Amino acid sequence: MNLQQIIDESKKIVFFGGAGVSTESGIPDFRSVDGLYNQKYDYPPEEILSHTFFCSHTEYFYNFYKDKMLCLDAQPNKAHLKLAELESAGKLTAVITQNIDGLHQKAGSKTVYELHGSVLRNYCTKCKKFYSAEFILASDGVPKCVECAGIVKPDVVLYEEGLDNKTVNAAVRAISEADCIIVAGTSLAVYPAAGFLSYFSGRHFVLINRDPTPADSRAELVINENVGSVLDRIEVK
Repeated sequence: MNLQQIIDESKKIVFFGGAGVSTESGIPDFRSVDGLYNQKYDYPPEEILSHTFFCSHTEYFYNFYKDKMLCLDAQPNKAHLKLAELESAGKLTAVITQNIDGLHQKAGSKTVYELHGSVLRNYCTKCKKFYSAEFILASDGVPKCVECAGIVKPDVVLYEEGLDNKTVNAAVRAISEADCIIVAGTSLAVYPAAGFLSYFSGRHFVLINRDPTPADSRAELVINENVGSVLDRIEVK
């Protein structure tokens, strides 16, 4: 059975995506050959993007974050647009993403569970006042609240921080109720997110990723191509 046939016969599709969904929009991933983990910094990116480092080296954190994590000019690609179309047609019930770029919503998707938060939401750590990503980017050094001078922190899940329980519960519910799950653009190496797939008990498990993953043997269909080019070929009926 090919992907078009699987989508045609499915009524409750959940899409579970990782960094490979956004690389076609020009946003770097972490684990590929030219990803952030293979670039040279004074500290490993995993350390820079940790809660401990944020607290102890706040200015360095923001230098890296503004330079590498804020891609505000990025636009949705063919994958984002097709998923929004599938949702609009009543085929797709939820997008669950490990990405923090907000491109699914920008493409028109409504039900999006952001496991790792979003760069588009930022809050003062003291008074909780909301700030845009543009405010963070334009700030000199460490962004400070204009009301109370508290540090403004991105609403992204750093290493050592837990996922949001409400988001986790909603994502798990969507997966457990799905008759088809499409896992795409992820190495399935990041936990607890990768463990969410154990809640799927539906009929069709599809995996789209350029490289092999630990879940390939579980999937009904494995496609080793870029996500955007695969989804772009799907006809929404």
